[in-house]
Amino acid sequence: MSGRETIDQAVEAARACTLCMAHLPLGPRPVFRASPTARLLIVGQAPGTRVHDTGIPWNDRSGDRLRDWLAVDGKTFYDEARIAILPIGFCYPGRYERGGDLPPRRECAPLWHRRLTTHMPDLGLVLLVGQYAQAHYLGRRRRRSLTETVAAWRDYLPEYLPLPHPSWRNTAWLRRNPWFESDLLPDLRKRVRTSLR
Repeated sequence: MSGRETIDQAVEAARACTLCMAHLPLGPRPVFRASPTARLLIVGQAPGTRVHDTGIPWNDRSGDRLRDWLAVDGKTFYDEARIAILPIGFCYPGRYERGGDLPPRRECAPLWHRRLTTHMPDLGLVLLVGQYAQAHYLGRRRRRSLTETVAAWRDYLPEYLPLPHPSWRNTAWLRRNPWFESDLLPDLRKRVRTSLR
């Protein structure tokens, strides 16, 4: 990477990445979106099988719930000129024997995130969706658990806003933490609207 690399060159290089090929059961297929005009960055964990198959980020039930949280429609969500999407792992990592996706590969975010976000000077807000995004971006600033980190969301503003993963497996978490819907979501939606103006 040279200091003169453009975002188009960085995107092309990331899409061609095969660094983890030996560890990816479905092979490499980096799924992300990046644009120099993006105002909002969504950092998730890694594509699932449906996203891997389609090449469209958040193209699943979790994406439906995330769009509801943000109060944006599909057209807005997939407007690459305004919303960038960089998972911690760009490729589907595989599954545990007992079910559930493996964690995102550790090589990906350190290699690609800064290289791509350097070309996104207008980012006003970064949504950290799930524990892996929070660990990478907040480091020692995150709390002992995802619940504590998300509950302390005001402490990370205006740059970051931590969220739980919108997986339907987290429905019980949402019931146990009603403040997420009553306090955090209205503020999140307001900040998203402001960022996308």
